[in-house]
Amino acid sequence: MLKVTGSAMPGVLSLLPITVVAAAADGEREAAAPLHLDELSLYTAPQQKSGYVEPEGGQLEESVATLRKLAEPYTDWCQVTYNQIKPKVQSVVRFGNDTYAYLKNPPKDFYPRAGVIGFTGVLGLFLARGSRIKKLIYPAGLIALSASLYYPEKAAEIAKSTGESVYDRAVQGYAAVEEMLKSQSKTGSETKP
Repeated sequence: MLKVTGSAMPGVLSLLPITVVAAAADGEREAAAPLHLDELSLYTAPQQKSGYVEPEGGQLEESVATLRKLAEPYTDWCQVTYNQIKPKVQSVVRFGNDTYAYLKNPPKDFYPRAGVIGFTGVLGLFLARGSRIKKLIYPAGLIALSASLYYPEKAAEIAKSTGESVYDRAVQGYAAVEEMLKSQSKTGSETKP
């Protein structure tokens, strides 16, 4: 029979060495060397080996997994498309916010000027009845003319920046027409005896 003597606080018992007194068959007490509580077989728990076991999936889980595998190419495509479109959408949103801020607090006489410029575009559409080319040239020309009257600094800036490129295109067009006319005159003179 074993008797354990120790403190009244059980939490402290596990930390302190205790004296184990064993009663002999003839009634004498033997004092043994102090033992820790963990050394007694009564208080030690056997080592347990534990591991995670993946539960088997049910029919619903298998259906969801199959659906995910089928949808994966489409979700990847959507992600790639979103990453391509995102900068463009952000620039459009930024432009919209800037335009809203500008129109919320416009400069003096902005709305009357915008009305006159828009009216000249409608007038250009009215004057350009009949021809498709006129429907493109008249409204654009009248809008540009009325805008340049209200904003001459911007018009001069745009004219300077685009003037050289327009001149280069005009020279290239003139050279192409001249070359085409020369080639037609040579083929016409070769066919006549």
